[in-house]
Amino acid sequence: MAEADRRLRQQLALSGELFAGYHPDMRVLHETNARELELAVDDEGWPSNAEIGEDGTEAAFLIALHAISRPSFQRRCLTLMKSAANRGDIPARHPAILEDRIRAFEGRPQLYGTQLDWDDDGHLIPLPIENEEAVDSRRAKVGLPPLAATVAETEAKARREGEHPPAEWLHRQQAMADFAHEIGWR
Repeated sequence: MAEADRRLRQQLALSGELFAGYHPDMRVLHETNARELELAVDDEGWPSNAEIGEDGTEAAFLIALHAISRPSFQRRCLTLMKSAANRGDIPARHPAILEDRIRAFEGRPQLYGTQLDWDDDGHLIPLPIENEEAVDSRRAKVGLPPLAATVAETEAKARREGEHPPAEWLHRQQAMADFAHEIGWR
């Protein structure tokens, strides 16, 4: 499931459709994957490295992170992931990144600066961050590198892989806000 997600993302990035709104094919894939993960979580709880290995927990994390049309499921995953991270069953960065994703969709500042978007000048920047002067300290506690390094690395990778800023930045911002309202994030 995670590999299908990565392939579709790459395909949409190369075609320039990735940042033109929530592509219908991507949404269908994310929702299908989320349903499958939800069934597994209902039966077994949040998966651990010991149960399914690091590749498996990374895949579960990616699927939960991309379940953006399922706010209640993402919030449930966050609760389960925090418990799993506290037990040492998964990396602490997993719930940190998901928490930032949820906060961004809710219209609240993020804690760790993990959610980036293109600005109107064509650069990747972090979405608003709560208490930004302490962000690198919070990031270090969950195993994330300094914010500036991540932003530079992410933008360089995006450009290498052929990702481009949205052609109509304001339109993208409005589409994302409309999506958040439609789905019930705000």
